[in-house]
Amino acid sequence: MSIRFRRANASSGMGVAAQCKSTFLELQRKKVHRYVIFKIDEKKNEVVVEKTGDPAETYDHFTSALPENDCRYAVYDFDYVTSENCQKSKIFFLAWSPATSRIRSKMLYATSKERFRREMDGVHYEIQATDSSEMDLQVLRERAN
Repeated sequence: MSIRFRRANASSGMGVAAQCKSTFLELQRKKVHRYVIFKIDEKKNEVVVEKTGDPAETYDHFTSALPENDCRYAVYDFDYVTSENCQKSKIFFLAWSPATSRIRSKMLYATSKERFRREMDGVHYEIQATDSSEMDLQVLRERAN
């Protein structure tokens, strides 16, 4: 009896569902969402939208929506005021890979990140985080200024 394992193609990464791109564009152009969280659906072999946040939601809502023990990709529309008192907005791409997540999950997200990230045209900054301190709101403020 032979046992077969399904593996993601490490060289190309996962596919990207069309909904990912359209939801990102809603965040970027129409400001319909404050954030979008994406996950890898291993059954479909592609990245899909897991959750969106309303424009009124805070950064705390966003960070609490990320799972404690599993990897995710996310985009966050960060609004801030410059030292010249100008209202600005920057889009951050977050690769969330907590230290407590499974090794297989970390590998799957790491090998698929570049392909997925290329689909998010218009992202200003990227953050790779393994714990909450690496994606603190202050980190975003420092990057945006």
